[in-house]
Amino acid sequence: MAVEATQEIINLHNEYLFYLNNRQWRDMANCFTEDAFANIHEKRKGREEIYRLFTDIIAKLNAGKSRDVHFAVQPVIEVDGDQARGHWLIYIFISDAENGNAKKWIPGRYDCEYARVNGKWKFTSLTYTSPWPRER
Repeated sequence: MAVEATQEIINLHNEYLFYLNNRQWRDMANCFTEDAFANIHEKRKGREEIYRLFTDIIAKLNAGKSRDVHFAVQPVIEVDGDQARGHWLIYIFISDAENGNAKKWIPGRYDCEYARVNGKWKFTSLTYTSPWPRER
């Protein structure tokens, strides 16, 4: 059962990134529980506040021909019944706003908590840390 739950969480995270990359903010926000917490450039509490974070701030980072493309890899997920936690490495590809050409990669890390709500996994907490790894 834990293997099945882990795969469902991986699928949730992949859907979240697809919606994020495709700028489908409402669908992306629906990956979170109603009372979720997110710390992505700034802290937000609640699904609607997370939605506004993306529509009001994150969307504006992609001006002109610039687009961010997010890749999450190497998930480590621990499932405990209807709760889970995990961490992922994330790489964000940034393109140039003027010409759309490759500009840079940004490494980071997602630390997440999840809950199964009505049979579906959702984020209850998502924290983005960049740069990562941090110097010790």
